[in-house]
Amino acid sequence: MALYRDPAGQRLLYTFVTASSLAFASLRAHKLRTFLTLLGVIIGVGSVVLVGAAIEGLGNYAEETTSKAFGSDSYQVGQLIQVGRLSRRERAERLKYNRRIRPDDYIHLKQTTGDLILYSPYRQRPEDVKHGVQTLEGVILIGVAAQLAEIREINLTDGRFFTEQEEANRAAVAIIGEELRTQFFPEASPIGRSIKIAGYDFTVIGVQEKIGGIGGQSQDAVAYIPATMFTRLYGNDRSMILFARARPGSGLVLEDALDITRAALRARFKTRPGAPDNFDTMTPDSVREFIGQILGIIGAAVVPITMISLVVGGIVIMNIMLVSVTERTREIGVRKSLGARQSDLKLQFLFESIMLSVLGGGIGLFGGALTARLISAFAGVNLEVTLPYVFLALFVSGTVGILSGWYPASRAARMDPIQALRAD
Repeated sequence: MALYRDPAGQRLLYTFVTASSLAFASLRAHKLRTFLTLLGVIIGVGSVVLVGAAIEGLGNYAEETTSKAFGSDSYQVGQLIQVGRLSRRERAERLKYNRRIRPDDYIHLKQTTGDLILYSPYRQRPEDVKHGVQTLEGVILIGVAAQLAEIREINLTDGRFFTEQEEANRAAVAIIGEELRTQFFPEASPIGRSIKIAGYDFTVIGVQEKIGGIGGQSQDAVAYIPATMFTRLYGNDRSMILFARARPGSGLVLEDALDITRAALRARFKTRPGAPDNFDTMTPDSVREFIGQILGIIGAAVVPITMISLVVGGIVIMNIMLVSVTERTREIGVRKSLGARQSDLKLQFLFESIMLSVLGGGIGLFGGALTARLISAFAGVNLEVTLPYVFLALFVSGTVGILSGWYPASRAARMDPIQALRAD
């Protein structure tokens, strides 16, 4: 209330109201020009919001698929587990230094730490799978232990995972991915049906839930079989990866279990104290960190490109404001002759520029969010609009409005009233 009683406050309020009303009247008087001026800002803000939503949605999708394919509390141990790209030299050095994880090492870990930690071998290779006259090429055939279902939290939409007894008996049973189910058994349950792998008939006993793709590779064109059967088919001389997880009820968290596994392997491989591990490990956090780095790089490269349209929109706003100043030279002269100060004229044209950018930013924000929602609804891709990108787009559009209007407003404020009144 003090603002209304203070003469200086009243004048300031009057100045702002007058400047905003004159700016709004000018924009309303030139509707088509205003709309065309807004387009650059609308497209710029909409692009930033949409790209941000795509990056956030991609991150959520990667997080979800990683959890499904990797497990939330499991970790991997192997000779070389690559997270990110390694140079040829780095890869060769690691392969030379790191020890292979062989079946004897798996048995040793089970005997020494198996009371606290669950382990499963994880051997895979591409294989053609057949059913009747149909063949699906390049299916990832994976040999694992029965405990993998618990280690990696494998969710099944139909059937069950194989048991330890079936694993010990080298049973020819398989859990297939959603892509195999869709290809071979589109209308009926595959449970109890037969598929052919490497010349052997396998009975389908389970179907894994749909996971999607990671790194461009489908995680649904897979088939899990007992590790013992995998060894029977392809021998036992290859290196393997181990999946591991603390046993439920052991009281161990992931880091504790990993430390126990590392200590056991370092002792078995006679790794010198202070020397780095001569094997690789990977946790869900390392995968998430890598995904975050990739998305950060994408954001750093793509978002500035989309902001170019905001810069172009700012140039258009400045150009239109200069034209507006030229067209209203006589009006400026009249206002100055009637006592308008430089600050009044500067505020009027600056408000007009800011109104253009804010209005364009609001429309662009709404349009970008609506487009993201429509894409999510009809394309099956989850795009999530987040506040950081919203604030970024609005901040940049507001800054563009101020910077674009400052020079035209200053030019209008500095005009000589006599010269301005003489203008045609």
